[in-house]
Amino acid sequence: MTFLDLLQRRIRRDGARPLLTCYDADGARTELSATTYGNWVAKSANLLAWTLDADTGDRIALPVAARHPAHWMTLVWVGACWTVGVEVVLAPDPDTVAVVTGPDLEFGDNAAQRLACSLHPLGLGFASPLPDDVTDWAEVVKGEDDDYVGSEPTPDDPVWEGRALAEVLDVAPTADRVLVDGRAPLDPLAVARAVLVAPLLGGGSAVTVLGGDPAAVATGEHAIVVGM
Repeated sequence: MTFLDLLQRRIRRDGARPLLTCYDADGARTELSATTYGNWVAKSANLLAWTLDADTGDRIALPVAARHPAHWMTLVWVGACWTVGVEVVLAPDPDTVAVVTGPDLEFGDNAAQRLACSLHPLGLGFASPLPDDVTDWAEVVKGEDDDYVGSEPTPDDPVWEGRALAEVLDVAPTADRVLVDGRAPLDPLAVARAVLVAPLLGGGSAVTVLGGDPAAVATGEHAIVVGM
């Protein structure tokens, strides 16, 4: 089973129910149903496969995941990479075909294709123009198809710094609504597995908190706080 299989199964069974809710550093709340999250993932996966010309076996650097592992935009990128089967690395190197950052725009010296995420709670792009060599993900992804139309990885394909897809998806399922405190440094893969894979396997959902009081949010969201 692939990540796309898990996501599509959830969409068919319960697409309208929340899958991922994110409270950003300013307290803004973004709630994504399985259908909405799946739409962002499909568009981003098509961007990877057809615009960036990435394929299974290629490597994509996601500094945005290293710095903002619990933000919903980061988790859309993770889902897109797992859908296409490209290998996520956290730092750029000469072999990465693209680099995706947050608003910091810290790409390093890698000459690969450069994209940036605004981390806007409503999915908007940057308010100010970006450098000529940087693409605003929120602007270009809107034109991509709503259904992923590329190839998918096999369970043995590496999708996260040498880890195979089957290993990444080998997570205990949860039917609960879980909350991850995203204010402290976290392992990006652990976050993605806890708030994406486990709920998709078990029918649960997740909340991530990047600012404010996670305990209060947990109470309001009827969520169980989980450690990383």
